[in-house]
Amino acid sequence: MRDTSRLEKILVLDFGAQYAHLICRRIRELGVFSELVPYDITQQEIIRKRARGLILSGGPQSVYANGAPLPSEKIYGMKVPVLGICYGLQAMVYQNGGTLYRGQKREYGKATLRMVKSSVLFSGISKPMSCWMSHGDAARKLPRGFEAIGKTSDSPYAAISSKDGLFAIQFHPEVSHTEQGMRILSNFVFKICGCTRNWTAGTMIEDSIAEIRSKVGKDDKVLCALSGGVDSSTSALLIEKSIGRSRLKCVFVDHGLLREGERARIEKTFRPRLGDNLVIVDESKKFLAALKGVEDPEEKRMIMGREFIRTFERESRKYSHNFKWLAQGTLYTDIVESARGGASRKTRSVIKSHHNVGGLPKDIAFEILEPLKDLYKDEVRKIARQLGLPIELARAHPFPGPGLAVRIIGKVTQEKLDIVRKSSAIVEDELQSAGLLSKLWQAFAFTGDDLATGVKGDSRELGHIVTVRIVESKDAMTADWFRIPNEVLERISNRITNEVNGVTWVTYAVSSKPPSTIEPQ
Repeated sequence: MRDTSRLEKILVLDFGAQYAHLICRRIRELGVFSELVPYDITQQEIIRKRARGLILSGGPQSVYANGAPLPSEKIYGMKVPVLGICYGLQAMVYQNGGTLYRGQKREYGKATLRMVKSSVLFSGISKPMSCWMSHGDAARKLPRGFEAIGKTSDSPYAAISSKDGLFAIQFHPEVSHTEQGMRILSNFVFKICGCTRNWTAGTMIEDSIAEIRSKVGKDDKVLCALSGGVDSSTSALLIEKSIGRSRLKCVFVDHGLLREGERARIEKTFRPRLGDNLVIVDESKKFLAALKGVEDPEEKRMIMGREFIRTFERESRKYSHNFKWLAQGTLYTDIVESARGGASRKTRSVIKSHHNVGGLPKDIAFEILEPLKDLYKDEVRKIARQLGLPIELARAHPFPGPGLAVRIIGKVTQEKLDIVRKSSAIVEDELQSAGLLSKLWQAFAFTGDDLATGVKGDSRELGHIVTVRIVESKDAMTADWFRIPNEVLERISNRITNEVNGVTWVTYAVSSKPPSTIEPQ
């Protein structure tokens, strides 16, 4: 974790809620650094981190369940403001001497919150507001010194507070369904915790450079894995700014699973900026051979991670000096989904192993440098623009490190690879023509082994089903499927079935994250 000791910060204690990271993002959007930490963080660690406030996240369990996660009771007497959210309210009530009950019916979805007493937490909010509930347990009896400040039809204690700077709400202010949720968080951060806005692109760059310089010795060399996306590109520029170009070499690996025209775009974009410090390596035969016959998506990611590392090791040996460091554009979301890191291990399971996190082999000849590992995608894009990356690159859609291997369900074959590559190019082309591409988080096509009957010309044809996936998101932690205009979807479908050999049907994915993921594997 980067050194953020000089920054005012809010710590979010993680009890396993799907929205826990969204709370962090919302606080950072307010211009204050926020960090997700284990629910059982010690009093000493909170002091060391110089937290200005604590937020107890939601969680899926009941506080009465065996082994239920609970914070140290010492946090309530630290004179540091605490805000409990959903499960966080229940934990606060339970640990301070109150009681809970299992509701007659779960309160899930939208509810109307009515303020019953004036509170700084609801400063600027006077009228009843819609809020998003997701709970079964609720407070029956408040602890001594607490009072209700808000209620819903099913929760008389939907918002509570004490004179000791303890606040709790049964609903989720971090989700967009809660009206004025950001105002509630803002009131807690600024009016209650007394924070000031100091988390900007400039401070992110300063912190990243300081962290790089603290790790990389004055004679160390860095090999940077450059994919051409905004994450690895921003990492490369931060490292160059930290240690100079002469100690940095960027390697782009053509693994044969790239988007259409990707290698040429990399050459055009980065050769003028990096000159001979950009190395392009064609390892497509090795990667495709290693994937031959493999169906399991986790195994694909592990294979890709291993082959990447072996390629970088071979490149390092080509030079008179070995590179000590391998730099990657790993983001906070990559680490979360791979269940790596202190806040995730106790309350979360692996969603998927990112090739550059969970997919790394154990016998690596490098030390790993990840300048962006504490940042979200939107924060990286702000840094990219401030560092001078072209806007089209800063806004580029994410592309998985394992490439099209994870957009091919089942075995990777040349036929399916051609189908996915050409179909995805058509999706992007039509969205660009409609003026939609830059407004979306991700848009692509994927396929598998399912076949469907079609009629082309006067003959029956059995062909692949291509699924188009287009989503809106801010950070990839959550995503919603895009309500695409019918006429645009029709053009995409017609072009794919007419221009891509071996395709008879086109479908559209309408699942959000959660419960689905953005990529099919």
